[in-house]
Amino acid sequence: MAEHLNDRGGSGLADKFMQYLPARFRPGAAIVPVVRLSGVIGAVTPLRPGMTLTGVARVLERAFAFRNAKAVALVINSPGGSPVQSRQIYLRIKQLAAEKKLPVLVFVEDVAASGGYMIACAGDEIFCDPSSILGSIGVVGGSFGFQEAIKRLGIERRLYTAGAHKAMLDPFLPENPDDVARLKSIQREIHDIFIALVKESRGARLKGADDTLFTGEYWAGESAISLGLADGIGDIRSTLRARYGEKVLTPVIAQPTGLLSGLFGRKAPGAGQLSALESVAGLPDELISALETRAIWAKFGF
Repeated sequence: MAEHLNDRGGSGLADKFMQYLPARFRPGAAIVPVVRLSGVIGAVTPLRPGMTLTGVARVLERAFAFRNAKAVALVINSPGGSPVQSRQIYLRIKQLAAEKKLPVLVFVEDVAASGGYMIACAGDEIFCDPSSILGSIGVVGGSFGFQEAIKRLGIERRLYTAGAHKAMLDPFLPENPDDVARLKSIQREIHDIFIALVKESRGARLKGADDTLFTGEYWAGESAISLGLADGIGDIRSTLRARYGEKVLTPVIAQPTGLLSGLFGRKAPGAGQLSALESVAGLPDELISALETRAIWAKFGF
């Protein structure tokens, strides 16, 4: 049959037919779907949505379900944030990679620090720029003390609780050493979870001592590679072309926008006026959130 088609120009017709097919459906095309994971993790307010598992789950699932995919590439640019959301995103990536039997290649842009680095550890390999910032394997928490300020303003603090520690670390009360000790105990527990995750993911590639790697310090690309926190210098285009050929296809899998967004669980039409009112009422919180987000990025010089 094949010979008969060839004799009558069947091969030429097939070639012409292939030209009209989307590139990803052509035989032999190497495809590596790309997912961008950017921003502060878990810092969710009405005007400044952060990165959460709920927000990225559908995009990750689409990337790993891509037909004929050779691997999945993650482009990460995050200074960290919520340890819970970071670990949940990490776990979802690992689960999807195991289910689809696909390697995961991570490319760090400006920063993969703290929770951003935790997510990067879901990759089989981590590539970065010489000026990328990686690491910050630690846990941080902060607050303010306003008790003297409200005293000078003549404000009386009235607080009612059931539970001896319900008002722990209240910024309008003097700092209690016992409360600080409890907080530090929780931070150490979370830090231990983070360290175990990095050790499990990076394994024998880690070259630094624990008291170097896990102090919360961060490093530029070359130093991170020498410590085993990353595998090499490389941008996504050059690396994927070298590995999968010059014609490798890298479709970017993004969140749906516009009219399609309502079909995928985004804001429903008709809620605009209510959302606007809520946003105005929440402007002070939004300002604080913006300042906190800016402070997290500024820590790494961005």
